[in-house]
Amino acid sequence: MELIDWIVLQVTLLSIVIYGVLKTRGSQSVDDYVLGGKSAKWWTIGLSVMATQASAITFLSTPGQAYHDGMGFVQFYFGLPLAMIVICVVFIPIYKKLKVFTAYELLEKRFDLKTRTLTAILFLIQRGLAAGITIFAPSIILSAVLGWDLRTLNIIIGILVIIYTVSGGTKAVSVTQKQQMFVILLGMFFTFFFILGSLPQDISFSEALKIAGANDKLNILNFELDTQNRYTFWSGITGGFFLALSYFGTDQSQVQRYLSGKSIRESQLGLVFNGLLKIPLQFFILLVGVMVFVFYQYNSSPLNFNPAAKEAIESSKFKADYAALESQHEALLKEKRLIKNDFSSALNQKDYNAILQARSEMVNLNEQELSNREAARVLIEKADPVIETNDKDYVFIHFILNNLPKGLIGLLLAVILSAAMSSTASELNALGTITALDLYKRNLKEEKTQKHFVNAGKAFTLLWGIIAILIACVANLFDNLIQLVNIIGSIFYGNVLGIFLLAFFFKFVKGNAVFIAAILTQILVIIGYWQDWMSYLWLNAFGCAVVILFAVLIEGFDRSVKGPQPVD
Repeated sequence: MELIDWIVLQVTLLSIVIYGVLKTRGSQSVDDYVLGGKSAKWWTIGLSVMATQASAITFLSTPGQAYHDGMGFVQFYFGLPLAMIVICVVFIPIYKKLKVFTAYELLEKRFDLKTRTLTAILFLIQRGLAAGITIFAPSIILSAVLGWDLRTLNIIIGILVIIYTVSGGTKAVSVTQKQQMFVILLGMFFTFFFILGSLPQDISFSEALKIAGANDKLNILNFELDTQNRYTFWSGITGGFFLALSYFGTDQSQVQRYLSGKSIRESQLGLVFNGLLKIPLQFFILLVGVMVFVFYQYNSSPLNFNPAAKEAIESSKFKADYAALESQHEALLKEKRLIKNDFSSALNQKDYNAILQARSEMVNLNEQELSNREAARVLIEKADPVIETNDKDYVFIHFILNNLPKGLIGLLLAVILSAAMSSTASELNALGTITALDLYKRNLKEEKTQKHFVNAGKAFTLLWGIIAILIACVANLFDNLIQLVNIIGSIFYGNVLGIFLLAFFFKFVKGNAVFIAAILTQILVIIGYWQDWMSYLWLNAFGCAVVILFAVLIEGFDRSVKGPQPVD
């Protein structure tokens, strides 16, 4: 990195932190600290909701996901607009009518204290784990750039977020997220147009898409009815719907964003804004990853994008074998360039047979490349079993550091770190709020002042920040970081959503039945994931349906034993 990149990176991040602290100092009441005085406009809510979901993992992992597997991941978001409609019609009016500070406060009003406490604890477990991952993700980036220890970076990033989140609460999170989203969108657009400008002069955007399509990177829709397939139209429209409904409707990190709205209408408009823009934004980020794939069809790429893998091989007895694979890799690149030229010529001449022939040869060369990459992965594992050989999360980092011009590197790193800060800030804000209000305040016997609970919220936010840093320090890469966060959510969200639906629509079901059903469901969902009964997205619908079924059956059994009970 050059001096200009360091300046851009540091000025961007420090400006966000300082702005968040100065803009929101002096919260004296719980309403100000937790809900920002209920003064947020719809565009602030919409951007804050979007920024909370769009963590560094989105901008770190999603392009790598598209590079390896294509655009199919976008199907994951197909259920989101439908979920926004349900939340606007059902959830927001109820939350606003009851004037709750947290989503789980509603559950005590409807059921009892133990159901509220259990649901809050389920949230704290899954969101606490996710907060650690959102800190860990950008640490990978700076570790690759600076060669610093991952744990040191986890601590630095965690402290940056803690400073303004503890200081200003929900309002600090919301006002900084507007600036962060601006930086994020600016950086991604610059990157996209830079890639297009870096392709050979005779390769237009249209031809780049055809090259990507010939390599199966543009297969967006999959209508297979296969519950083991993670990303299909049906898993997105059902499992994705339940995940989005759970996340935006019951996760305090999101609920707190729109509870801060000036009115019901402002909150609803904010969520509609998010629902309309989220799929196009995610599509665009995946498209950037596909363009990175096309870029590397004409430019050299490593056998494994993780820089630590190359270092491990260089100091091992497998160095010569790896070098031989690299030579084959470079030879394949030259052949691919020639075939791409043949493919482009065939497209221009509209020679159908030549197009098919060039496409077949192109696919064959990419299959050989994948075979070489797998052989390289095996060698890396032999050289150092600890090194992460799954390199999806390193693809975009490698492209940024090795190909972008001066200044733009710093901006793109600021993009990813801004996303990390915005998402982590929302999570810590929600974790502190839930602990302070749903657990501490609710179980405190004596009366305390508003200032006391504001300070308690700050103290618990700081505590969760420390816990998130510790989780980040022991985190490891999964198949893909963005999948890991969604898997963690899917294990818990369906159960929590089912509890809320029971509260809204099943008036005859009481607290004891829901409490028992929730415990049984959570155990069953964890077993289902562990035994790989279905793709993780389906766990959301499964958990939601099971907790409702269990609660209704338990309540029915209880009534048959005790006799008819009055309905609330």
